Amino acid sequence: MALLRKCFAEIIGTFVLVVFGCGTAVAVNCSTENLPGYLLTALAFGLVIVAMAYSIGNVSGCHINPAVSIAMLISKRMNIKEFCAYVCSQFIGGIAGGAVLFAIFSTKQGCNFGSNGLYQNNIWASLLIEIILTCVFVLAVLGATSKPEHGNVAGLVIGLSLTLVHIFGIYFTGTSVNPARSFGPAIFAGGSSFANVWVFIVAPLVGGVLAALIYMLIYKPEPKAEPEKTVAKAAAPAVKTGSNNNKNRKNRKKR
Repeated sequence: MALLRKCFAEIIGTFVLVVFGCGTAVAVNCSTENLPGYLLTALAFGLVIVAMAYSIGNVSGCHINPAVSIAMLISKRMNIKEFCAYVCSQFIGGIAGGAVLFAIFSTKQGCNFGSNGLYQNNIWASLLIEIILTCVFVLAVLGATSKPEHGNVAGLVIGLSLTLVHIFGIYFTGTSVNPARSFGPAIFAGGSSFANVWVFIVAPLVGGVLAALIYMLIYKPEPKAEPEKTVAKAAAPAVKTGSNNNKNRKNRKKR
């Protein structure tokens, strides 16, 4: 039942990300020639993460991204059952979000519903760009969620990190860093968007794996403090010895 609630939260979170993030890109005509629309799109994606982190974060952790989930799996913060359930939920949310965008913007001329595209029709360059973008973003997620005391600011840090990678990456590929976010709109856009969507599924997953490996390499957990019970046991023999010495002194006085 708990996993079901988490999955539902992931569906909602991914749905909101696609509708508001990709929807903003369509509404403001995001392009390199339209600087306000460019920045608004990057900001929209970041703000969605902030909003969802503080609304569903306590339920599912607010992954809403298979690249984040695979990093959590590799770093042993979730098991394979949870990973599969999360990824399925995220894709369902992404497809539902794409359907809403199709219903809203289907009459708009040349609309691709915020789907991603190859950089200069170069598959290898696009793969490399998305791997780097995703690695940086997921690394920020892993660091921000590594300690409970980071909880109050984690959502803000992750949202700003997503904004950052969008500011840099929109120019090249439209910035995916999220297979579910790319897959949903691509289904309804069709054409080259759907034909090339595999790039925006494979690259973010590779970037997520790479981020997890880097984080596990550089992160060193703090040593655990010695339990109080152990200290108490260590002190016990000294007390016992002291009582024996007192008995010996009394016996000597009697003699």
